[in-house]
Amino acid sequence: MQTRTLIWDLPVRAFHWTLATSFAGAWLLADGERLRNFHVMFGYTVLGLLLFRLIWGFVGTRYAQFRSFMYRPREMAAYLRGLLRGDRPHYVGHNPAGSFAIWAILVLAALTGLSGYATYNEFGGDALEELHELFANTWMLVVGLHIGGVIVSSLLDRENLARAMVTGYKRAEPAAAIRSGVYGLGSLLLVSVLGFWLWTLVAA
Repeated sequence: MQTRTLIWDLPVRAFHWTLATSFAGAWLLADGERLRNFHVMFGYTVLGLLLFRLIWGFVGTRYAQFRSFMYRPREMAAYLRGLLRGDRPHYVGHNPAGSFAIWAILVLAALTGLSGYATYNEFGGDALEELHELFANTWMLVVGLHIGGVIVSSLLDRENLARAMVTGYKRAEPAAAIRSGVYGLGSLLLVSVLGFWLWTLVAA
């Protein structure tokens, strides 16, 4: 029997929303010298978050681990065919289509952050700066597809996936639950990000 079950630990949720906020902030503040420090602040936050996620992807809770959403191309194709037929399995963690967006976002976040760091430190010249913008624009495209996929999946499954990434709970069998929400580490991640932002604001 499916019930309200804890699936996403707090570190995963904190990572998700602080990464989304950092990308949105960097995107909105990309133009103009006056706000450049804040654009850079969000860029450094992205790189720090990625480092954390790389570690947590190996030592985190069940659905936080990379191996939980590493699907083969044929599994992705089967999922999409089922989606068109209206016959598809319910995934507790990321589904195959969602996992593609997650991997793409992680890679593009790394490429955007690293190229931004190099550009900020005057490496690579105009060519690297244009590449940085290309990575950011592609990241925005993937984010749009990801949001669209979340909306479609939420409607088809009759489950608010965005809310699940806030609360950590989804509809699943009790046996699928993670043992702990890891609230201490998640809180530390949030405090670290917010503290870095506050320090940057005060120093600006």
